[in-house]
Amino acid sequence: MCTNDQNDPAEVVVVMVPFLAHGHLNQLLHLSRLISAHNLPVHFISTATHLRQLRSRHHDLNNSTVTFHELQTPPFPSPPPNPSSRFPTHLQPAFESTLHLRRPVSALISSLSATARRVAVVHDFMMSYVVQDTKTLPNVETYIFNPLSACDSFWRKWERMGRPFRVDPEVLRRVPSQDGTFPPEFIELVRLQLPHVGFHVGELFDSSRVIEREYIEYLEREELNHNKKIWAIGPINHVDKQVVTVSENRHDCLQWLDLQPGSSVIYVSFGTTTTFSDEQIKELAIGLERSGQRFIWVTRTADFGDVFGSEGKIVDLPTGFEQRVEGRGLVVRGWAPQREILRHFATGGFMSHCGWNSMMESISMGVPVATWPMHSDQPRNAFLITDVLRIGLVVSDWERRDELVSAAVVEGVVRRLIDSSEGEEIRKRAAELAEAVRRSVAEGGECRKEVDSFISYINRKCLM
Repeated sequence: MCTNDQNDPAEVVVVMVPFLAHGHLNQLLHLSRLISAHNLPVHFISTATHLRQLRSRHHDLNNSTVTFHELQTPPFPSPPPNPSSRFPTHLQPAFESTLHLRRPVSALISSLSATARRVAVVHDFMMSYVVQDTKTLPNVETYIFNPLSACDSFWRKWERMGRPFRVDPEVLRRVPSQDGTFPPEFIELVRLQLPHVGFHVGELFDSSRVIEREYIEYLEREELNHNKKIWAIGPINHVDKQVVTVSENRHDCLQWLDLQPGSSVIYVSFGTTTTFSDEQIKELAIGLERSGQRFIWVTRTADFGDVFGSEGKIVDLPTGFEQRVEGRGLVVRGWAPQREILRHFATGGFMSHCGWNSMMESISMGVPVATWPMHSDQPRNAFLITDVLRIGLVVSDWERRDELVSAAVVEGVVRRLIDSSEGEEIRKRAAELAEAVRRSVAEGGECRKEVDSFISYINRKCLM
């Protein structure tokens, strides 16, 4: 049905409901800004603690046109990170606290729907339980945002639905298994979401057909999709590779990078949830030192469930390490401006846990990856980087994930990536892919068309 009644409310309102993990929050914040730039009002819902966390890491939020809504959850335990677990099991109480958001989220969306022509609710898959009541509101539509790669999303869905069509057996043989990617308690939280999936109009991916065309097209097949719309609108981070200039106001690590030769530095960072054992930290440090290559190593501890309620322990590095690598290596304890580091001309590689946020930033900036996956979608993201796109090298193989990664392996991969003809070829492919991504977000590009398609769809006059 279509409506042209002049008395109808004119406004379309967009509501973002992110999962309470920093990477997920970060992606929907980027998407909020992208949508608000199309002159649509955007409401971002999260807890007071997690909005405070976002503000501490995105200092321009106060100037944002997005409206933020702070909700409360009951107190939950916030234990320290567990180095023996690859998955951040210490965050499970925070993850489970999201279940308490069902009523306040429903009330807020209901209130917005009373004065809007349409409310488009974009929610993380892991918040499907929380938004379940919106299906009773006639002018509310839901859209699932997938914070994982299309590659990982496809393989999980294909396996869950009984492998409904044939794929290349050679690729199937090489793709990492999902064994060990999630612990049982998190799988239970996933299962809570599944009964509330299927009422959505479509799905959004922070990916691009330029990057993951094959997997996006697989996800569009009727056997998996059931006539849901799919928009590949990524990368939703900034993709411009700006020229970096010296400034006294920039982060110390950027000023240090200004003094290094082009493509000579490997950036080492494992995100906000990874915790290594003391033994693994030692091997990593020795490998970086012996490689003889320049590096920036972010040694921040993993986030607690309540990032403001506890202080993490400082990572212990080998005695004298920082003195021995002075001038060639820089250790950053705490937050680092990752996107600015990746877009810097001196950065030639990224040793990473392969979280999808980090991978999209690295791809966008044309920086090859040394892959060290830890959990969730990361093993298959690493497969995408090294096996499909061929813009990276393996540090830690998922099938040998329980083995200590030796200093010799770290040393060898760093040298190959930064200081070899093989590394130069990988960097060339990464740069070509980044250029294709930049073209896709420009006027007339594939990504721009998908974003415009989504905006047009939620703005349409027809009701469902």
